[in-house]
Amino acid sequence: MTKTPDGIDAVLGGDAACSRLSPTRRTALGLLLGGALLPAAPGLAAGKPQRIRWSDLIPDGLPYGEIIGQGFVDAQADVWIPEFDANGSALNTELDGAYITLAGYMIPLGLTAEGVTDFVLVPFVGACIHVPPPPPNQLVFATSEVPWPHRELWEAVLVSGNLQAKMLRTDLAQVGYQLEATYIEDFRR
Repeated sequence: MTKTPDGIDAVLGGDAACSRLSPTRRTALGLLLGGALLPAAPGLAAGKPQRIRWSDLIPDGLPYGEIIGQGFVDAQADVWIPEFDANGSALNTELDGAYITLAGYMIPLGLTAEGVTDFVLVPFVGACIHVPPPPPNQLVFATSEVPWPHRELWEAVLVSGNLQAKMLRTDLAQVGYQLEATYIEDFRR
């Protein structure tokens, strides 16, 4: 973990930090398409988590963030991190430290032979891979001690854990929240 010039924690590839978190969107898609893994055993959690929606990550009274500028383009990594208005970076600090459950789609960043250990949780299919990333306050960087053997491409997951309202830049996108996942399961309506 390193600090960027603007003071945001960053998980970047190369010598600067942990290189296992540096795949591009193309690599992440390849991992999803090529990974035929086994079911995951969930981690242990204490107490009942608060079930939240993606809209809960936006502070009350603020509209959804809009792209206002070109931002950063890395042609080599095939990544575009657009510039969002202030609403896109506004975090709901009332959720900081909360034990939550959130449904979304997993974009793997860190893999072991047993499965996914680090991922970006996104609110809709294809986010960050087929379309530009959502605003930072609509992205969650999650880590799990128990690897999640992702079985089906584009299947939704339900992730529980301790949430931090803290900006983080990955090679995939800038995210507004970090989550220590204690439990991951397939999402069923």
